[in-house]
Amino acid sequence: MFSLHIDTARTWRGGQNQVLLTVLGLRAVGHRAMLVAHPAGELRQRAREGLELVPLTPRIEMDLSAAWRLARVIAQERPDVVHAHDPHAVAMAALALSMSTQSTKPPLIAARRVDFHLKGNALSRWKYRQVDCFICASEFIRRLLIGDGVEETRAVTVHEGVDLERIEAAPPADLHAELWLPRDAPLVGNVAALVPHKGQRYLVDAAALVVQKVPDARFVIAGTGELAGTLDRQIKDRGLEKHVLLAGFRPDVLSVHKAFDIFVMSSVTEGLGTSLLDAMACGKPIVATSAGGIPEVVVDGQTGILVPPRDSEALARAITALLRDEHAQQVMGAEGLLRVREKFSAERMVQDTLAVYRRVAEHAHVEA
Repeated sequence: MFSLHIDTARTWRGGQNQVLLTVLGLRAVGHRAMLVAHPAGELRQRAREGLELVPLTPRIEMDLSAAWRLARVIAQERPDVVHAHDPHAVAMAALALSMSTQSTKPPLIAARRVDFHLKGNALSRWKYRQVDCFICASEFIRRLLIGDGVEETRAVTVHEGVDLERIEAAPPADLHAELWLPRDAPLVGNVAALVPHKGQRYLVDAAALVVQKVPDARFVIAGTGELAGTLDRQIKDRGLEKHVLLAGFRPDVLSVHKAFDIFVMSSVTEGLGTSLLDAMACGKPIVATSAGGIPEVVVDGQTGILVPPRDSEALARAITALLRDEHAQQVMGAEGLLRVREKFSAERMVQDTLAVYRRVAEHAHVEA
């Protein structure tokens, strides 16, 4: 099976990590996989060694020049399937395939990792009509697409996965020393882009309540984004400069996860949450909201505690309860690690993705 993968992002987030895991995983089991990525993007840099790479990204969503170049790549390489991993990639692939003069064209598969409704404008409707199958990161996303009018047969759930061997090999970071924190202070961590739907504003409000009950607790928020300045002001306004730290982008994110005592995901919306998978694979107990696909990852009361989105008080109660119960931390951390190993490995994700490719490609050949 030969798959061509397209990701247009310049930055590095959970979606780009999933693209890399998919491409590398397919190659590891003997399948050819080519990657089309942003010429200056982090994904291309990390995938540089040993991969077939095409540096290409659209300047705008409907970039005819980029689509024409992609059409030439598809015509020359003749992949069995084209897998677009973000909305701009879907548009570029749809345009490229529409330009093709080949008698048979590879089916278009679109990854869907966000729990946002499909846009209703003409461009969005057109490009998503060209998709033969959506691979959804969670069942929640799949149901959302079906509610938006996508036929059930065109949407399948493939939960995302993590590289368990790489996570196990990562050394723990010494955040206490790096960030000048009290040596015995318990660490509550969050790793996510600093954007509205990740809900860190509610985590900061929760931190103000937690430190009233557990004064030694420290909160470390790792990530970058548009809300960095807003969150910094919120921390200062609440007098939390010593208790809540914005750690910025961390390339050693797995090591950072291993330094936390508790991992918190405060999202308002969330497709699945690969940071949750990383934290659980590091044996960390979870406090998270029940947004989107999160309940498909975190088993409430078993691997963590789930609370309603936008509820800082509930978030604070759950964090405080876990900080005060080291036995619960250990049990939930161990159960989370077991759950990730059984259901969320990268190998399982790759095999499930490959099964979708085979089904969609076979159906396309029958129709042709």
